[in-house]
Amino acid sequence: MNADANPKRSAGYRAAELVEDGMAVGLGTGSTAFYLVERLAARVREEGLRLRCVPTSRRTEEQARSLGLTLVDFEEVGALDLAIDGADEIGPGLSLIKGGGGALLREKLVASAARRFVVIADSAKRVEVLGRFPLPVEVVPFAWQTTAQRVARVTGAEPTLRREDGGEVFVTDNGNYVLDCRCGQIPDPARTERELKLLTGVVESGLFVGLAHTAIVGTADGVEII
Repeated sequence: MNADANPKRSAGYRAAELVEDGMAVGLGTGSTAFYLVERLAARVREEGLRLRCVPTSRRTEEQARSLGLTLVDFEEVGALDLAIDGADEIGPGLSLIKGGGGALLREKLVASAARRFVVIADSAKRVEVLGRFPLPVEVVPFAWQTTAQRVARVTGAEPTLRREDGGEVFVTDNGNYVLDCRCGQIPDPARTERELKLLTGVVESGLFVGLAHTAIVGTADGVEII
């Protein structure tokens, strides 16, 4: 693929070429995944690919359905051949921060069920140490303030309850809240992920460690495969 003025589109379009006829595919959420879905739908029209797609959010579901992709419930496929999703940060060893769009729980469920998980992003998302992007932590609404105190002790950051532009509390597709934690640096993502998962009230964290097999990073010159 030639260089594209839009690195996100470059990454999304290149990732779409990994999809083969007959696959069950997990479709990610976010601005780069938007281009993945767009190109995948074009391939279905042009090549007649037969796919079963599992979206990770209502937003992706709406886009995919409007473009004619065949959507199935997660339980209909169980295991996925391939999952492709964006990331807010890509660190060493393909450790990730995800969840800027609020779909972290479904994204992790889909990524964990895939035989191959490919992350797509522009080059600005690559970092030497995770933590510059606020770490999302999905929590149950009941007693969320108490949960936030526990999260603060683990992350060393004061969690902020995510809100919509109008000031209303942001609610995930699963009916939960999201706490955003400005950690600055997360030197041991695997340990932080484990400790967060042990906290009562925490549903999931935006740390994805040991899940991604490949990263396709859009640059000004095309794409870089990691």
